[in-house]
Amino acid sequence: MQNSVLSISHLGKTYASGHRALDDVSLEIRRGEIFALLGPNGAGKTTLISIVCGIVRASSGSVSVDGHDNVRDFRAARELIGLVPQELTNDAFESVWATVSFSRGLFGKPPDPAHIERVLKSLSLWEKKDSKIMTLSGGMKRRVLIAKALSHEPRVLFLDEPSAGVDVELRRDMWQLVRTLRDNGVTIILTTHYIEEAEEMADRVGVMRRGRLVLVEDKVELMRKLGSKQLTLQLQRPLTEVPAILAPYALELSADGGELRFTYDTRSGTHDMVGFMQRLAEAGVAFKDLHTTQSSLEDIFVSLVHEEAAQ
Repeated sequence: MQNSVLSISHLGKTYASGHRALDDVSLEIRRGEIFALLGPNGAGKTTLISIVCGIVRASSGSVSVDGHDNVRDFRAARELIGLVPQELTNDAFESVWATVSFSRGLFGKPPDPAHIERVLKSLSLWEKKDSKIMTLSGGMKRRVLIAKALSHEPRVLFLDEPSAGVDVELRRDMWQLVRTLRDNGVTIILTTHYIEEAEEMADRVGVMRRGRLVLVEDKVELMRKLGSKQLTLQLQRPLTEVPAILAPYALELSADGGELRFTYDTRSGTHDMVGFMQRLAEAGVAFKDLHTTQSSLEDIFVSLVHEEAAQ
């Protein structure tokens, strides 16, 4: 794909135990996008990231990072990637400055104190630069992991469950940081359990299930195609039953008869709102208020995973 920074082609991984962790996964990541990889535990998200980052070797298929094969040209490919792992594996007795600077050196990059300073300031770590890792809070340790991943100026950044175990305020800060990185040309791939994280930030969403990539879609398009809308009418006079003339609409009457709910699929394009309102008038059903709600990415994700499981 033109303008793709990461090409994953027919990737498979089967462990010695016989467990097939990845099954023919192909994916193109566009330069400068935020891509969210969703899926339940054991879906293969971390295995996929580990292969791209060269931590785990694939059984089949290939990975190319900005034109560099990550096996044949490992060093060049790996230099372009930053990885923020789930686990907080920090050097407890090192200072923040030392551990981040050391990470830069691991990639053969010359010292650049000005860059390290910019990274630490962007993560609100500057005042902690001389503190030992062991003295930091969990949220601050998470920021150090991100600083280490950014120390060598990667063009692609993997965030594996970046908000796991951090408070809501830090999560919001992190989202803002991710957007800033993207604005500076870094491509972001994140795995997350927090659906609102994907809904808030992602340009595209991929859904994994049992080692397979079952769907890749622009987030807005996915929500448009798979979302359902619900129209709730607050009636002027309660009904004891839905009038027969409204039977084609599969309406739901609340227990007290005061609300009528109409759920329609935005995918079908067959919902005729004008016709529905005319039928309401013909049935003598008057309402004093109405509101609509649209399904969230979470609803869509749950239905997708259930669909896949039923197949």
